[in-house]
Parts: sequence; C-alpha cells; structure tokens
Amino acid sequence: MTPFYFSALFISALFLTTLARLWLARRHLAHIAAHRAKVPQAFHEQIDLAAHHKAADYTSAKTRLGMLSALFESLLLLAFTLGGGIQWIADFWQATFTSPLAQGMAVIVAVLLLSSLLEIPFGLYRTFVIEARFGFNKMTLALYLADALKGLLLGAALGLPLLFGVLWLMERMGGNWWLYVWGVWVTFNLLLLFIYPSFIAPLFNKFSPLQDETLKARIEILLQKCGFTAQGLFVMDGSKRSAHGNAYFTGFGKTKRIVFFDTLLSRLSASEIEAVLAHELGHFKRHHVLKRIVFTFALSLGFLWLLAQLMQAEWFYQGLGVAMPATTLATALALLLFFMVMPVFSFLLHPLMSHTSRRHEFEADAYAAQQTDARDLASALVKMYQDNAATLTPDPLYSMFYDSHPPALLRIARLQTL
Repeated sequence: MTPFYFSALFISALFLTTLARLWLARRHLAHIAAHRAKVPQAFHEQIDLAAHHKAADYTSAKTRLGMLSALFESLLLLAFTLGGGIQWIADFWQATFTSPLAQGMAVIVAVLLLSSLLEIPFGLYRTFVIEARFGFNKMTLALYLADALKGLLLGAALGLPLLFGVLWLMERMGGNWWLYVWGVWVTFNLLLLFIYPSFIAPLFNKFSPLQDETLKARIEILLQKCGFTAQGLFVMDGSKRSAHGNAYFTGFGKTKRIVFFDTLLSRLSASEIEAVLAHELGHFKRHHVLKRIVFTFALSLGFLWLLAQLMQAEWFYQGLGVAMPATTLATALALLLFFMVMPVFSFLLHPLMSHTSRRHEFEADAYAAQQTDARDLASALVKMYQDNAATLTPDPLYSMFYDSHPPALLRIARLQTL
C-alpha cells in the first residue's frame, strides 16, 4: 500500500465513523424527544412524569455534549496526524534528547498530556454544568482539581515504568517482541486488579465497613448460599462527588471486595440491596468477569501482532503524516499512531461488545432471580433508573451500539417473567 492510499483510507474511515456517531446521537435525541410527553406504561405507577422529563432532558444534554466531543476528537486526531502535530512534537524531542528511547517516551507522554489538557473543558462542562443543573454534582472545583492531580501522579507512577518497559522490549526482543510485551501487559493488568481495592481506590474515596448489622447478616447469608467469599463489605462515600448511586465488586482472587455507594444504601430497602448484590454475584458465578478478562487479553494480543506487522511499513507512518525515523523513535511513533487510529477502524465492533455485555446482564438478572425475589431486583432497578435519571426510552439502534446494559423496558419485562 502507498502512503496516499492509506491516507485516503484513514480519512474515509474517520469521516464515516464520525458521521455514524453523530447520526446515532441525532436518532437518540429524536427518539427521546418523541417519547418525552408520556411515561412508558410499564413504569407508569413507579415513575412520575416530572422524573421522566428529567431523565429525558439529562440524557439529551449528555448526548449533545457527546456530539461536540466526537467532532472535537476527530479534528484533534486529524491535527495530530495529517496536520503534522505528532511530527512537530517528534522533531522537538529529537532536538532535545540524544537517547532515542527518551525521545520516544517524551513524544508519547507529550501527546497524551496535550490531549488531556485540550479535553478538560468537556470534563468541566459535564461536571459543573450538566451534572450540577440536574442536581447530581457534589464536587467542588478544589476536589475536581485534586482528583485530576492524583490521577496524573498515579498515571506517571504506574504508566511511565510500563511505557519504558514496553518500548525497551519492542526494540530489544526482535521479531517476537509482541509476545513479550503482551506478557508484561497481562501481568501489569492482573497486578492492578489485585492492588486496586487496597491501594488505589482509597486515594480517591473513603471506604468504611458496612455498619448495618441486620443488612450485613442478610448479605453474609446470601454470600454463603452462593458460595462466594469476599475480603469485606464496604460503603463508599460516593455522595462526596455525586448523587448517583451504584454497587460493584472490585479486586481479584482473595482481594475481592463488595462496595456499596452510600447514596444507594440510603435509597433501597434491605431486600432490594440483597437483590442488587445477587445480580453482581451472578456475574461471578457465570464467569462473566473471567470471560471479559480473557477476551480483553486475547484482543490485545491480536492488536500487538498487527502492530508488529505495521511498524515495518513506511506507508503506515507517512500515511498518517509522520516521517519514519531510522531510530528507536520509530517504535514509539508506531505504538502511538496505532492506538490513536485503531478506534476509527474498530468502530463497528461496538455492537458486538455491547451485545455480549447485555447478554451477561440478562444472565446475571436470571441468577439473581434464582437467589432472591425478582420483584425486588425490578423494584431496585426502577429506583436506580429514577435516581440516576437514566432514560427509559433510548433509541434502539443507539442502544444496540453503545449500551452495556439492556434497555429498561426489556430488562424489567424479562424480570417480570422470572
């Protein structure tokens, strides 16, 4: 392939992907607006019209911001690639450092930092305008900046050694470098799963042991019944940042924890909390977590193999607006370019990923219905839809592409049959 043809392919793929994202968002907005006037019959008794309006308006506001973000991301990608941004940054660091490895690390870090800085306005608007307008934001600007600084320092502490190791292996391990890098990547991610609950999550939130003895006893009985062991039951101060509620498992192996947002515990009854927990247990009992980990690692292995084929092709660099240098810097540029443009070419994988995730949610719901009363899970979900202002009427095609959870109408209807 020539650089010209690859440039044309990249521009076409970027244009079509951006157009598809905007078109899906417009469909979503139109579908929500068309069903805004009336609460769906299945939720008529549990959710009032005001709450339905709030969910419609909140979802629409997020979708409109997402459209602007999609346009910005596409323009930024063009500026970095064919616009010469990465080439300019690479030239700057080549003149600054003599070590090709240092040059490569500097280029990747600079592009990531610059991208993050340019996207800050979207994050600020989402948090302090949209979330605040609908009564969800509890963060102060000081807390927002503190979180950003912690995230930056944590990313540097974990990411820089990983990046150094990856670039070193890519340069030193010959044609099979991608197998060594994959091994390091798998080890790194498994390590994160182990250390996240005890060392990383507490940097951002406070986790306190569950104090409600009655609820704790019910949960422990459920865990015994399901054959599940956890390091502990914890309550997270989610209300410190947001009014949204949730519950989740975190960790791996003996480090597994069950975490409830304090906002969730204040809203649901004991039987509803038990049903929500049974749903999360269903993901483990049906091996969804393991399947997702295995799939992610297999996909990353395929991507690294593909990168190994492309990094020797001069048209790959030149087709994305970058001259292929005859140093280790070429390795870093290949890595950077590959993972920047891969989302453009893999957009059509979204429906497949979403379909798999939704199927897992149905399976976890079915497991919860076997361990608890399905009506309690349905009731809890309705409250969570209402409290989180999740729309009950998403566009079906938009939902098929993006939603990791089934639409409310389908999910509640299936629970009612159980």
